Amino acid sequence: MAAQPAWQPKEEGLREICTLLEQHISPTSDKSRIWQQLQHYSQFPDFNNYLAFIFARAEGKSIEIRQAAGLLLKNNLRSAFKSLDPTYQQYIKTELLPCLGAADRHIRSTVGTIISVVVQQGRISGWPELLQGLVQCLDSNDANHMEGAMDALSKICEDIPQELDTDIPGLGERPIDVFLPRFFQFFQSPHASLRKLSLGSINQFIMLMPAALYRSMDKFLQGLFVLAQDPVAEVRKLVCAAFVQLTEVQPSVLEPHLRNITEFMLQANKDSDDEVALEACEFWSTYCEAQVNLELLREFLERLLPILLTNMAYADDDESLTEAEEDDSLPDREQDLKPRFHTSRFHGSDEATDDDDDSFNVWNLRKCSAASLDVISNVYGDDILPALMPLVQAKLSTSGDENWKEREAAVLALGAIAEGCIRGLYPHLPEIVEFLVPLLDDKFPLIRSITCWTLSRFSKFIVQGIGNQKGLEQFTKVLMGLLQRILDTNKRVQEAACSAFATLEEEAADVLVPHLETILHHLTCAFGRYQRRNLRIVYDAIGTLADAVGEELNRPKYLDVLMPPLISKWQQLSNSDKDLFPLLECFTSIAQALGTGFSQFAEPVFQRCMIIMQSQQVAKVDPVSAGAQYDKEFIVCSLDLLSGLTEGLGSMIENLVAQSNLRDLLLQCCMDDAPDIRQSAFALLGDLARVCPAYLHPRLSEFVTIAAKQLETSQLIESISVANNACWAIGELAVKVRQEISPIVMAVISCIVPILQRPESLNRSLIENGAITLGRLAWVCPDIVSPHMEHFIQHWCIALSMIRDDIEKEDAFRGLCAIVRANPSGALGSLVYVGKSIASWNVIRSQDLHDEVGQVLHGYKQMLRDGSWEQFLSALEPSEKEKLAKYQI
Repeated sequence: MAAQPAWQPKEEGLREICTLLEQHISPTSDKSRIWQQLQHYSQFPDFNNYLAFIFARAEGKSIEIRQAAGLLLKNNLRSAFKSLDPTYQQYIKTELLPCLGAADRHIRSTVGTIISVVVQQGRISGWPELLQGLVQCLDSNDANHMEGAMDALSKICEDIPQELDTDIPGLGERPIDVFLPRFFQFFQSPHASLRKLSLGSINQFIMLMPAALYRSMDKFLQGLFVLAQDPVAEVRKLVCAAFVQLTEVQPSVLEPHLRNITEFMLQANKDSDDEVALEACEFWSTYCEAQVNLELLREFLERLLPILLTNMAYADDDESLTEAEEDDSLPDREQDLKPRFHTSRFHGSDEATDDDDDSFNVWNLRKCSAASLDVISNVYGDDILPALMPLVQAKLSTSGDENWKEREAAVLALGAIAEGCIRGLYPHLPEIVEFLVPLLDDKFPLIRSITCWTLSRFSKFIVQGIGNQKGLEQFTKVLMGLLQRILDTNKRVQEAACSAFATLEEEAADVLVPHLETILHHLTCAFGRYQRRNLRIVYDAIGTLADAVGEELNRPKYLDVLMPPLISKWQQLSNSDKDLFPLLECFTSIAQALGTGFSQFAEPVFQRCMIIMQSQQVAKVDPVSAGAQYDKEFIVCSLDLLSGLTEGLGSMIENLVAQSNLRDLLLQCCMDDAPDIRQSAFALLGDLARVCPAYLHPRLSEFVTIAAKQLETSQLIESISVANNACWAIGELAVKVRQEISPIVMAVISCIVPILQRPESLNRSLIENGAITLGRLAWVCPDIVSPHMEHFIQHWCIALSMIRDDIEKEDAFRGLCAIVRANPSGALGSLVYVGKSIASWNVIRSQDLHDEVGQVLHGYKQMLRDGSWEQFLSALEPSEKEKLAKYQI
């Protein structure tokens, strides 16, 4: 059979596609029309062959057209490579390889990107000629070929480094064994691009630490020490990055060289190139966190601290300097509005929250230096104060407008060490606060804003001091100073003051009550002045205030000030406006704080949440008829506000839900494919179960079955918070509907037991909720649960011992007592664990439960003869025996 002739492009097709690409890169063309035409051509099976031909061979065409063909080819291959005819795959690969040595740098760079995509899709083993071609180019001594191959390899190392550390059939060694010696050779290349690409490629492997790199570590370190003096800043930056990563993952290999490396990093931290200095600065916090050789670093602190402090001053090109000029009469631009992320409601003890919103801000040398100082202060504590404080005081005492950045950096430094050095600073706190409060009125907005932040870092200690008159006066000064800055005309200061005030609120809680009227007047006054971005922070401050003072807020004189502007904003915003999110969160906190006092505002809030959720469910299927794009955050925030309403109003919520279709909507949300919607839906399910279980009754079995499904092992790791809330909701339902939950009891328990058996791999909250829900099921259905108790009693009792005393723990122990009564022998083998769990109580407030627990212990005392009871007691800790003694055993 004759071989198939090689694919050849048709002249006409080539001309049409080139014309289209020419239009595609023209700034004035109709992009959507061209895109449609390109999509049309994509239907032809050999379209990508045309693109490969134009990219590789269209010598007469401009570099821009060839590059456009290459980038389009890369995007197509990312989604379609595996489905291409194998002969076409081979054609494209054959065309790409010669481009590695192309004379034009743009072509070389683009081919590297395409090759990396092909390797991602078809694996290295699917393209044996590639390895051969890359090695030939690297060994060719031709600058273009070496750089083209190195560029492609650096992209493969960045995208899929593990691919080079796998066995390839027919090859005696792994690709990394072939390439690593060549990378090391390029460290000495006269071409800066090769030094940079080779080091950057190796850096991609540090976190993976393949055996080949570990074996060559001495060679790598020698190369790094040579490149540390490289004239090119980008290479020095990569050297710093290598040392930082090695400190994180393999600090032991650096031990013999640590003094030299630390010395190099100290110099690099002063590098004239900011990016090198920034990369070097990352070293200090990594070093401290890796606990490498803290005594060695201590020797360098006297030289390091001045460098960090110098680098904490604003750089002249810092974008914050221009932003800081904006006053509040200027509307926010769209790019000023940070993306915001609502955290779904979570029932439990250890929800992970991260208050640091710097993910949106630009990380720079100033911030990194402050973060390093923070970490160092937490490791070395007050020992850094003798070296640092004279420098800080010197900067604070500078005068004149030209030195304002020095003063600002010194205030930032005080905030950075506020936690780590508090023992040494605490005796001087009155002087520090006395010094900082006047800076809230400084003429420079960035000094005003950093002073807000630094005061917030001391807020915990400022609140601790209010027991005496001076401390109370100090607290009041800080409070009033921050409130005045909330009404600053500068946007940056407004933001810092609101955030600082929210931190102070959390610490102060009910200490704020005497100042409530003043606080509310300032916050509501901010409503009238703030632009969109900072309004979000005011909502947050009001929500935090409601959480802090609770039902104290429920007084007409406060509500008359607070609610009208909030309701006015609520009415101004449409149901598809994302500015509703923080307002919904704010209402959630207020509803919880006011309790039944929120009933006068409840109906319109409830109806609006329902309308928002229904319109979003429509938008999910048909955005055109809904008149809005689907955004799951609208549903999550609405569910959480309904939870807040339910918690606040208690059984009064029944009047609102009875006439609504919330039950069906909630069931739909419990089955949603988005984990955060399910998380909030199960939180609401549990809240409704507590106060109006009858409303859920018609669809009870569906709710419970879906909730149980969330606990299956396959679901757990992806959405642990969903499982946590679902588990809690099942327990809340169980204690209300009792026997009616019996059909699914064993299904739920069979999911909970594996959770209790692997406490180290799951979060604490899920373990606790699992233990409580198991106890509640045992309490309401002891006859179903007790025959199986010996399979789980040990792990269950360990989990119960970790739970703090509260009503939920009481329910769980009622379950323990119920199944022990039903099947006393089931716990005999784990009696020590039962004893330890009972001893975990500080005090059982419920007298009848206390008596039940006593009866269980006495029952076992009578059962156990021939010294077995004494043996049981001797296995307990002395403190545990003491706790059990109160049951007269």
